[in-house]
Amino acid sequence: MLTDTPPRKANRAQFLDSDRLKTLDLPKDGRLPPITERIEEAMKAEKGPDVRRACAEFLEAASEFYKVPACRIRVLAARPRRVRERGTIELFGDYDPETMVIRVWMRTAVRKEITSFGTFLSTLCHEFCHHLDFKKFGFADSWHTRGFYERAGVLYHYARGTPLKTLFWVPVAGRRWRIDWQRTNRSGKNNVASS
Repeated sequence: MLTDTPPRKANRAQFLDSDRLKTLDLPKDGRLPPITERIEEAMKAEKGPDVRRACAEFLEAASEFYKVPACRIRVLAARPRRVRERGTIELFGDYDPETMVIRVWMRTAVRKEITSFGTFLSTLCHEFCHHLDFKKFGFADSWHTRGFYERAGVLYHYARGTPLKTLFWVPVAGRRWRIDWQRTNRSGKNNVASS
């Protein structure tokens, strides 16, 4: 995961606010994990309409908790794949702030197999965090900052009921950051995702 380049002038303060905002409040009633289990069951059964219904329920419950307008979901088949000179790009999901629609793809681009549940849920949480950036935090844009990735991780681990990983970041060219996965994965400093 690579962060966006900070804007030079316009919206720079909001970008920095997003970078500093590293956590989210979480529902204390445990409302999301049971819905997450239904998404996983539907994916294992390869039932697209059931996956869509469970995702819609997840987004409705999350939107209600965060007091933002509910967004809609489209669960699509195989991920789009673009081959370019410098590599291949696959789109896992996206969010349109004007229509408030999240799109997630349920199948891999090449083999058309059901994607891993962790990847799918991570994408759903990621796209919902874009929704929160616009509707809860009032950002003019939704940048991929360190804070954004941290917030998406908090939501993912809470929804899945897994320990929250401490993310370690290293600077790269262009005033950007990337996750140091080796250090992150070997770190024994995991915290339980809590409310």
